[in-house]
Amino acid sequence: MRHRKRNAKLGRKGDHRNAMLANLVCSLIVHRRVTTTLAKAKAARPVAEKMLTLGKRGTLHHRRLAASRLHQEDAVRILFNELAPLHKDRPGGYTRIIRMGQRPGDAAAMAILEWVDEGYTPSAPKSEKPAAKAAKAAPTVSAAADSQEAVQDAPVPAGAADAADSETTGDVSAAPAAEAESSKNPG
Repeated sequence: MRHRKRNAKLGRKGDHRNAMLANLVCSLIVHRRVTTTLAKAKAARPVAEKMLTLGKRGTLHHRRLAASRLHQEDAVRILFNELAPLHKDRPGGYTRIIRMGQRPGDAAAMAILEWVDEGYTPSAPKSEKPAAKAAKAAPTVSAAADSQEAVQDAPVPAGAADAADSETTGDVSAAPAAEAESSKNPG
């Protein structure tokens, strides 16, 4: 029975598959972004995230474990010295897969596997959220009042004042006169 054996075989034997995934993860570490098939990206993602977790721990033992899996010392050095400090506060989810469409030759689904680079900031405790919502609601009312006062205090050009007065007072005779003057002067 094959129960609970969820790794993708990718049309390769075990040693070939492990070497291919190690090379793919090394390319991801060195280049920060890899374009590959969707199936390979999904298979490489757990390997890359486990390697970054080893890098975050940072001991000699974890460095040797990463080197035994990746087989490239320069990739291990980049992993431990550059990538791990970037993700030290992130509790997982170090990579993202972006789907690209199909490859023209064989219509294989393509994807980009890349590191999540933006700095992670831990979320605030849950108890502060209702207080923050109440604090946010109060400034919006005063901001709306400030913007209405600013509109009322703003200077109005001379021609616009006549048109505005005719609209507010309902005087229909002033509006056609203003339109007739503007039609005389085309410039």
